[in-house]
Amino acid sequence: MDLASALSYIVPYLADALVVLGVFVMTLGVYGVIRMPDTYTRLHAASKAVFLGVISLLVASVVTGDEEIILRAALIAAFLILTTPVSAHVIARAAYGRGERMETPGAVDESGHRLNREPGPRG
Repeated sequence: MDLASALSYIVPYLADALVVLGVFVMTLGVYGVIRMPDTYTRLHAASKAVFLGVISLLVASVVTGDEEIILRAALIAAFLILTTPVSAHVIARAAYGRGERMETPGAVDESGHRLNREPGPRG
């Protein structure tokens, strides 16, 4: 069996494994969003799960070897790499500005501003 035929045999299984991994990571992210106690930790769970899960699905698409799919997957990955941390930061900043408190045990507000402020409207 030569290398090309061996790879053609393995590629579908590799793509399937990457899809299963991506779905598993996103499912863990949903569990994290439901389970975590405050906005900041929920945001962390969601942003990591989206990034890692979608990247796994994109790599599964790249395994096909089609040039158009590889280009589109690379563009989507670049877009996610740029926008996921920015959007998470903006949402966290809005939550902090609104007065959302960190409810995680041992959480410390290291910003140095308004450390003793009253809980927000939902706190």
